[in-house]
Amino acid sequence: MRLFAAVLPPPTAVAELAQAVRPLRDDRLTWTAEAGWHFTLAFMGEVRDDVLPDLHARLARAAHRTAPFGLRLHGSGHFGDHALWAGAAGGLDGLRMLAERADAAARRAGVPMEQHHRYTPHLTLARGRHSATPLGPYLDALAGFEGAPWTADTLSLVRSNLPVDGVPGEQPRYETVGAWPLTGG
Repeated sequence: MRLFAAVLPPPTAVAELAQAVRPLRDDRLTWTAEAGWHFTLAFMGEVRDDVLPDLHARLARAAHRTAPFGLRLHGSGHFGDHALWAGAAGGLDGLRMLAERADAAARRAGVPMEQHHRYTPHLTLARGRHSATPLGPYLDALAGFEGAPWTADTLSLVRSNLPVDGVPGEQPRYETVGAWPLTGG
């Protein structure tokens, strides 16, 4: 199954961001579904079933070693001209540490991970349909966005069900298949 570790923002944070994004939605970008908004910590891709028990145990240990931390959705950014995202502020050291631990847990469980890159906290909002779509107006509109603070207190393992080819507008569907409270101190 196709998996990733994530921090899921609470419904109140999603609602705040959705209100800020709603006036920006147009057909020049492919917008992600609000129900799927998340901060990916470690993307694992296809994971074999025989690896799952060890992966679950290692993610549980990572969560047990990590204290809850405060976050808020904050501003916006982009990856090239193909992805628009909302950022985070607050306990970014905690978020980065949890990302490192989730990545290490996957590697130690035998999940072949991509080359490690410095973690950039982001929640993907939209992708460009064409490389010529300028993201500047969207970035400007979201630059001052400040969500209310919330506490990240759970490490989630999420299954990504990819859309069926040829179905216009279909988005990936996400299903939480494991969740562990952050209990470190």
